[in-house]
Amino acid sequence: MPESRFLEAVIPQQKLHDGTLFPAVLSPNPDASSPSFPVAIKEQKPFLDSLLHRSGAILFKGFPVDSASDFNDVVEAFGYQELPYVGGAAPRTNVVGRVFTANESPPDQKIPFHHEMAQVPEYPSKLFFYCEVEPGSGGETPIVLSHVVYEKMKSKYPEFVGRLEEKGLIYTRVLGEEDNPLSPIGRGWKSTFLTSHKSVAEERALKLGMKLEWLEDGVKTVMGPIPGVKFDETRQRKTWFNSMVAAYTGWEDARNDPKKAVTFGDGSPLPAEIVYDCLTILEEESVAVPWKKGDVLLIDNLAVLHSRRPFDPPRRVLASLCR
Repeated sequence: MPESRFLEAVIPQQKLHDGTLFPAVLSPNPDASSPSFPVAIKEQKPFLDSLLHRSGAILFKGFPVDSASDFNDVVEAFGYQELPYVGGAAPRTNVVGRVFTANESPPDQKIPFHHEMAQVPEYPSKLFFYCEVEPGSGGETPIVLSHVVYEKMKSKYPEFVGRLEEKGLIYTRVLGEEDNPLSPIGRGWKSTFLTSHKSVAEERALKLGMKLEWLEDGVKTVMGPIPGVKFDETRQRKTWFNSMVAAYTGWEDARNDPKKAVTFGDGSPLPAEIVYDCLTILEEESVAVPWKKGDVLLIDNLAVLHSRRPFDPPRRVLASLCR
């Protein structure tokens, strides 16, 4: 094995779960020879994959990632297959290559915890985030281990979790024709389905298992029932793999009522007090590391939920989704 290009670091925000720090934090090894960051990734990919599997997330700090193009090189160095952004709710803009803006909703809005695209059958397995411009204040991307949330919810609300596992969830959202950057779920149907033709949108929705109901000024999408809990085969544990809290507390704009955005799979409403207590658990178990320019965060989307705190501009965090 080549000389290690990475040093495992410890920062105050990390949490210890089953003897493993979350997230893992890596910095450059000053005693190692200095290839480019992408070359170091390629050389030590098995180590990085193993660390990601153990920890669920890796924060890279102190590496020379100075631009969106540099970030794209980092993403490509990992060799994960790109996932087209079809069916997601957040408005995003392509920047370069495989790099997009993160959710472009206004800075005063909090984006609740979710697994990326958990409300559709085809979701990314890995997420990359990169801080190009660090926030004036706030703007962290809190992350939380999904199996920890499941275990706490199962212990506290066994009947609710049993029903969730049995019935699954239905997600309902109303989309306009074009993107609405003032809404956290403001992606219009044209960019959601990557087409301006209704017939093509219907074909792509059908592939996702999504039902469309065309309205005078947009379309109502209904997805589900789909599971609210998944079994992580590689780690042999159940995860809280859903967008329940995000939809119930955050899918709100002129077209959408968050209380109607997500229900049990039989159409019955979710108990508000349990949803909001789940939000409390998510917050209590989460880790929020302040962004610094050049930071890269790699998340295993099957193991970790993420969110976004409000911030004072400027802030520019970019993202990339992988199969």
